[in-house]
Amino acid sequence: MAPKSPWLQIGFRNLDRNRKRTFISALGLGAGYFAVVFIVGWADGLTAEMVENGTGVQTGQVQLHASDYRPERSLYDTIGGRDGVDVESLVEAVAGDPAVSAATPRVYAGGLVSSGDATVAGMLMGIDVAREARVSRLLSSLQEGQFPRPGRNEILLGVEMARQLDVTMGAEVVLVVPAADGSMGNELFRVAGLFRTGLVDLDGTFGLMPIDSLQTLLSLEPSRVHEIAAATHDPWLADEASLRIQSAISRVGDGEGAGGELEVISWTELRPEMLDYVRLIQSWYFIIIGIVFVIAIFGVANTMLMATFERRREIAVMLALGTTPMQVVATVLFEAVALGALSLLVGAVVTFPLMFWWQHQPLDLSFIYGDFTMFGALMRPTLRVEVNAWMSLWAAGALLLTAFVAALYPAAQAARVPPADTLSGL
Repeated sequence: MAPKSPWLQIGFRNLDRNRKRTFISALGLGAGYFAVVFIVGWADGLTAEMVENGTGVQTGQVQLHASDYRPERSLYDTIGGRDGVDVESLVEAVAGDPAVSAATPRVYAGGLVSSGDATVAGMLMGIDVAREARVSRLLSSLQEGQFPRPGRNEILLGVEMARQLDVTMGAEVVLVVPAADGSMGNELFRVAGLFRTGLVDLDGTFGLMPIDSLQTLLSLEPSRVHEIAAATHDPWLADEASLRIQSAISRVGDGEGAGGELEVISWTELRPEMLDYVRLIQSWYFIIIGIVFVIAIFGVANTMLMATFERRREIAVMLALGTTPMQVVATVLFEAVALGALSLLVGAVVTFPLMFWWQHQPLDLSFIYGDFTMFGALMRPTLRVEVNAWMSLWAAGALLLTAFVAALYPAAQAARVPPADTLSGL
């Protein structure tokens, strides 16, 4: 259907007068739109990679502890105190939250790991092997060997710790840790396998073993654990999930022991430096939009000035026949908006297929650089992008606004064309 407004009809018709100039102008604005969407998508991909790896490798998105466990992380501050809790019921309550995909109990202990004359200070982590695999990526980092089996003195070591101890899979190491009853736990463990996360702190200090084996070594009852870690379907659901879980666990066990003495915290509190970085990046999005389209204004303004200058005699005839200056302004502005709409179409046709392709098939940049860490998160050498729907809409609005604002001065100049002088050739 043709536009009903005659000024809009004239605006669309004028775009067809110089197709090459129209195409170049539309391509320039479309490229600006692509630049904004891509830069924002790349920044979103970078922060998403950081958050997912920073929370998914070991931390989890939500953690539950005894209220006095952090920051000292004392061996004695287990959930529920010395009496412990019904661990299964608590884990099920956490996993029952709609935002949570899985939950697992954990026990921690600091101690010495020795082999021959070599000794390393390390952090021992007792895990439920089946559940841990759904919460973190520690077990998916297994480089060789097998998972430690419950009820057996088996341990997984980070590759860096194994290097320092000069041990391989199948070797035996001695673990010495302070136990909860005041004694010193001392036991021989076989190295069931080696894991590599790419994070030096984890690979050089962590040893993983079945939770029951570590509880026995520490003289802890099966009902005593230090942490319940949970993974959420989306890291940004963690804050809301932690609030719901805090309410839900008050109904587990006796209430006071399970809920009243527990703190439920999300990764945004555990890793505030990552949250601050994400907010810093997001605060730049509108600045990026402003910079790109402010630059584009000059190109559009130049195009519209040339277009109105070429049609000054036509505009003079329109004014001489009774067209008001405001109607001339409307014609130029409608032409600019039509150019903006065409530019948006060109930009969207190019942008979104590329963005969706990059999102699902991130480019491998390993030929330029390797893995690196950012705020304790392992970053892969890939060009990962995320499609940010809201910022894409904001960029579309900014593009149309750019075309409109850029046409204001040419429109004002066109409305001031003197009919008599222009038609007489002066």
